[in-house]
Amino acid sequence: MAEFARVSTGNLADAVDEITGEQGFMSHDMKPIFKAKFVGRAWTATMRRVLKNDTRSYKSTALQILDEAPAGSVLVYVMEDGLDIAAMGNLMATTAKVRGLTGAVIDGGVRDIEEVTQIGFPVFSRSVTPATSVGRLVATTKNETVTCGGVRVRHGDYIVADWDGVVVVPFEHGARAVELIREYDSKESKMIPIIKQEKSMLKALEKYNRY
Repeated sequence: MAEFARVSTGNLADAVDEITGEQGFMSHDMKPIFKAKFVGRAWTATMRRVLKNDTRSYKSTALQILDEAPAGSVLVYVMEDGLDIAAMGNLMATTAKVRGLTGAVIDGGVRDIEEVTQIGFPVFSRSVTPATSVGRLVATTKNETVTCGGVRVRHGDYIVADWDGVVVVPFEHGARAVELIREYDSKESKMIPIIKQEKSMLKALEKYNRY
C-alpha cells in the first residue's frame, strides 16, 4: 500500500489493464468531495430500495462494517438506484474518522458536505444530495463482491483514490501491480528529458514504447 500511495491512479489503472485485461478504474463521475488521496483495503456493503409496506427487520450491514472495519480500511458502499440518496453524512464520517478509516467510496450520494469537509474524512461519491437513506434504502450485504462505479470490488481488494479518480487493484495482483508501476515510472523518468530536448513525444516513444 505504501507503493500505491506514492503513484498516480493513471499509472495504476494502466497496470490493472495490463494484468487483468479488464477495466480497473471507476466511472468518471466518482468524484471526491474535497481534494484527497488515500489507499486501503475494501470493506463492502450494498443498499437497496425497500417498499413502504415491507415490515421486515433488516440488519444495518453498512453500519456494521463502519464499526468493524480495522483502521486503514476503505468503506465501499453501493446503493442500488441511489444517486439521489445519501449513504453517508456527518455522523458516519465522524465515526469513520475517529476509528481511523482511510476513506469511503460510494456508488450513490453523500450529504453534509461542509461538515464532512471540516471533519476531514475523504469521501468519493457519484453525487451530492440532501436526502437520507433512512426509510428509503436498507443494507442487504456485508463484505460480498459488489460492482461500484462499474468495477467489481471484493472484500480486501486495494482501493486507490486521488484527484483523477478511483482504481481497484485485485488483492492477488497487488505485487505484480507494484512491479509494473515501477517499470512505468522508470520509463517515464527517462522519457521526459528526451521530450524536453527533442520537443517530441514520438521520439521518446520510439525508444521506450511506453504506450
